[in-house]
Amino acid sequence: MTKPTHTHRSQGGRYVEVSQHAGTGPLEGQQLVIYHDIGRDVQSATTADDWRLHWRPIAQDDCPVCMGAGTDQIKGNKAKPCGGCYGLGKVRKDGETPADMWELAGIAERIIIELENDVKDMTEHLALPGVLDLIKRQRQKMIDDSIAESEHKWRAGPGKGHGGQRHTGD
Repeated sequence: MTKPTHTHRSQGGRYVEVSQHAGTGPLEGQQLVIYHDIGRDVQSATTADDWRLHWRPIAQDDCPVCMGAGTDQIKGNKAKPCGGCYGLGKVRKDGETPADMWELAGIAERIIIELENDVKDMTEHLALPGVLDLIKRQRQKMIDDSIAESEHKWRAGPGKGHGGQRHTGD
């Protein structure tokens, strides 16, 4: 059996990157990634941008059962934790599942330390001048765009006016 190299970020699964090629015809100028879906035993292709956006490489310490998702991938029950990593998504550094609760606690500690380092890095980035203002402006723009989109949908929706249009008074 071929060992998976990637997994889908949201849907899980086991995939092997077979090769990359330059696109031809309508896909000229784009890089294509050929991959093998181990679960369905089919080969498919996608663009390199889509590949980077939706698939992620499997790390050495990702759980071999759930591919780092932390949920039950075998039975398809995403509400239950994985039996290989007990819901952590990670195993020992050598790729083996934890043998006892002490090993599991060591894995959890490693995850917590990584997350603390990420928080520290993000805090340092937020302390840079102008970053917090930029984030606030982007957040406000997203709110304004969302309000405008919902208002547009409401105005275009069914109403009681002439021809079924909403009577807005404009």
